[in-house]
Amino acid sequence: MAAEPGGASISEAEAPLPISLSQKLDHLFRTVHPSERGEYTFEEVAEEIRARGGPTISATYIWQIRKGLRDNPTKKHLEALADFFGVPPAYFFDNDAATRIDAELDLLVALRDSPVRELALRAFGLSSDSLATIRTMIDRVRELENVPEPRRATSDEQRPGPSG
Repeated sequence: MAAEPGGASISEAEAPLPISLSQKLDHLFRTVHPSERGEYTFEEVAEEIRARGGPTISATYIWQIRKGLRDNPTKKHLEALADFFGVPPAYFFDNDAATRIDAELDLLVALRDSPVRELALRAFGLSSDSLATIRTMIDRVRELENVPEPRRATSDEQRPGPSG
């Protein structure tokens, strides 16, 4: 849950889409990490970028970008950060790409949730008609529980998985 001004909480699904560079990087830190642990540290990111032969970048500089204290990093730094988090560099430069990628990241986060993953695995192999029925049931339960719609990539943007 994220806090709004005044202390009210909102769910991640209700939070505004990341727009600024710092918001986009913060979103990557919060969502892209191994399921058995929390966020990567700034030092882990900097060390891995160096280990991959990327540009020299310090943990402090990454922290400054994430906090919005630095807002004009080099293209090489953004490409290295994108590579570390497994997103295309366009994530930082193109808001439409960022929106699509954020929807895919939301799916990744949802699949970390064991009951969601179990439900998805149980649905695997069912007919299109059965999947449509299940989707309708889920939509109805979401409506009854006042759960907002998740962000989604449009159907022509959806892919079965990351390429490369």
